Amino acid sequence: MAEQAKLPLGKLLIQKGVISEDQLRIVLIEQKRSGEPLGKLLISLGFVTEATVREALSENLRQQSADLANLVVDAIALKLIPKDVAKRYRVFPIVYERQTDNLILAMADTSNIVALDQISAMLVKGITISTLLVNESDITRAIDQYYGFELSIDGILHEIETGEVNYQSMASPSDEYSQPMVRLIDALLADAVQNGASDIHFEPEQSFLRIRYRIDGILRQIRSLHKSYWPAMAVRLKVISNMNIAEARAPQDGRITIKFSGRQIDFRASAQPTVHGENFVLRVLDRQTGIVPLDALGLAETELTLLKLMIARPDGVILVTGPTGSGKTTTLYSIINHINTESVNIMTLEDPVEYPMNMIRQTSVNESVKLGFADGIRSMMRQDPDVILVGEIRDRETAEMAFAAAMTGHQVYSTLHTNSAIGSLSRLLDIGILPDIMAGNIIGIVAQRLVRKLCPHCKETQVADSVERRLLGLHPDDGPVDICRAVGCERCAHQGYKGRLAIMELLKMTPELDEMTARRASTRELKNAARAAGFHALVDDGMRRVREGLTTLEEVARVVDLTDRLA
Repeated sequence: MAEQAKLPLGKLLIQKGVISEDQLRIVLIEQKRSGEPLGKLLISLGFVTEATVREALSENLRQQSADLANLVVDAIALKLIPKDVAKRYRVFPIVYERQTDNLILAMADTSNIVALDQISAMLVKGITISTLLVNESDITRAIDQYYGFELSIDGILHEIETGEVNYQSMASPSDEYSQPMVRLIDALLADAVQNGASDIHFEPEQSFLRIRYRIDGILRQIRSLHKSYWPAMAVRLKVISNMNIAEARAPQDGRITIKFSGRQIDFRASAQPTVHGENFVLRVLDRQTGIVPLDALGLAETELTLLKLMIARPDGVILVTGPTGSGKTTTLYSIINHINTESVNIMTLEDPVEYPMNMIRQTSVNESVKLGFADGIRSMMRQDPDVILVGEIRDRETAEMAFAAAMTGHQVYSTLHTNSAIGSLSRLLDIGILPDIMAGNIIGIVAQRLVRKLCPHCKETQVADSVERRLLGLHPDDGPVDICRAVGCERCAHQGYKGRLAIMELLKMTPELDEMTARRASTRELKNAARAAGFHALVDDGMRRVREGLTTLEEVARVVDLTDRLA
């Protein structure tokens, strides 16, 4: 064990089977060019995760490591280390143990003696320091989260209004002075990411600018600024989105890539002219939250097993359906990530590529060079793919090419805008796909919606009344059943909900359903046949989540029609 502890990081990771000799060689060449630490390069090249490097370093240094996301932070510890010191030395105070006068510090480099000496000299005499090895990006994220961004936004606004330079609003005292409008946009984007926003809306009105975040699917007003701020803010947003700053009368699209909290965040930008000026909407594309492990999608055990069996089939079409903002892309990426190995060639055609992934050949649709979905699939077929992901089936030509790929031995994944899994079959008929082609080539269809999760800190339990019992599908002879309701507290910004979860229905195409599809059976007939084969609708999955105490009937009713359950 002592021998293993002395191994260099690269050799240790090879010994554990985490990286190959070729990958280490690539990283060492990059290290000669950039001088960056080996662990950091391994992560940036996508060969390993931060958690893997942290565990290997922990074993090498015989140093205890931790995941900062799972630790409770002590307010007294935060007061002992100022924000500028924490940023300068890449440390984060976790706990101050009063009995022993010991401060536990999270550090990315626990062997940094200079940093430890400087912090010790700054602390009150008698306080000792213990260290925990933590990912550098986790430390940066924790500093931003716990030391707060809100004051910096106010500081920048004060600076713009008065012309006084507020050095507190800069990232650290060592930073050069930058134009306050630049820092204001950066601070707003960072604030939105930290609050878990999926979209940021900059909406000019006649006399003021409204800023709203979409959090957990619901728009929330965050700030109102004087209209005089907006022209300069709009120019800054256009500059970082690579838009034409001179064009204000036509819609424009762009993309922003910024590093926050040690990780890269992408924003898809859209500018739309309105009567009061240009309306800006930014879609937040956070790679860390965008790809969820298949087991964490929240499917019931039987449904998860069924989905894995559907994915295992070598050829055919799997569709993910639902309205805009129902998490279709996240589910598709989770499935693709699950099958992403060196033995499978996965190719995607998206509009645009939202989450770049390793080992997957991703292509953006580009109308200017006449690369649409149909032409893109035709071109991909010559690239020896095993799996093809088509961002969306919008028209007959795309649908025909997707089915042609499936019939020639490829597995095809795509999304479709329909309300239910069974409704997808009618939609494909409307597009112009022949029922004979659909029969036998569709593996299965996933339909989904997103509902808000109840805040675990403030939710209240109550006994379901007669109407609620009918909605839950309970028998009159069943005993009392408890369900939860939303209340609201500081931790969930008094919303009663925090985070979202998916409710899903999985339709596996059986020989009987294929035969019914081929003869253009009605939706009612298809639904009855699917239910006889064990199909559970969206509403059934929603009720399962209500009974588990994860969401409310009101939330499920917001995204799914419950009126049939009262009939």
